[in-house]
Amino acid sequence: MLIETEATPNPATLKFNPGRPVMSAGSRDFADPEEAESSPLASALFSLGDVEGVFFGSDFISVTAAPGVEWRDLKPQVLSVLLDHFSSNAPLFTGGGADGIDIADDGTFPEDPEDAEIVAQIREIIDTRVRPAVARDGGDIVYRGFDKGVVYLAMHGACAGCPSSTATLKQGIESLLKHYVPEVVDVRAA
Repeated sequence: MLIETEATPNPATLKFNPGRPVMSAGSRDFADPEEAESSPLASALFSLGDVEGVFFGSDFISVTAAPGVEWRDLKPQVLSVLLDHFSSNAPLFTGGGADGIDIADDGTFPEDPEDAEIVAQIREIIDTRVRPAVARDGGDIVYRGFDKGVVYLAMHGACAGCPSSTATLKQGIESLLKHYVPEVVDVRAA
C-alpha cells in the first residue's frame, strides 16, 4: 500500500492520502487524545506523543505535529501507524461508530429567520467553492452562523492554526462572499 504525503500551508501539518476513502460522510477533527478515544486510528496517532491534532477528511488524514517536533522524525512513525491501520482493515471508529459525524453547523450563532435566503446563498458558496479548495490543503472550513452582515466560520484540520488562515479568511473567502452576497460585510473565525 502506498500512502502519499503532501505539505499543507500550515508547516506543522502534513496531509496523508491513503488512496482510499477515509470518512464515508462528513469529517472529524480531534484536538487531543481524549477526543480521539472513539477512533483507534486517531488514538494510535496521538500515542506517538508528538502529535497535536488529527483530522479525518473524505479521503485524507491531516496530522499536526506538536511545537518543536521535526517532520523528518515524526513522518515515518505516522506512516507506520497509517499503514498498519489500513492494511489490517481496522475500523475507523469503535462501537456504533462516529463515522459520518460532520463538523457542521452547531447553532453557535442565532440567525434571523428573515436571513434564510442569504444564509442559503452563503452555505452554497462555502460548500461548493470553499470547502473543496480547503480540503485540497488538508483542512475544512465550516459555516457557523450569520449575524448582522457577519459570517462566522470554523477552521479545522490543517487550517486550524495555519499562519495564512487569517489571509485565507479575509482576502479569499470574505472577498468571494462579498462578491456574490452583497449583504456580507465581514467574515470572522468562530
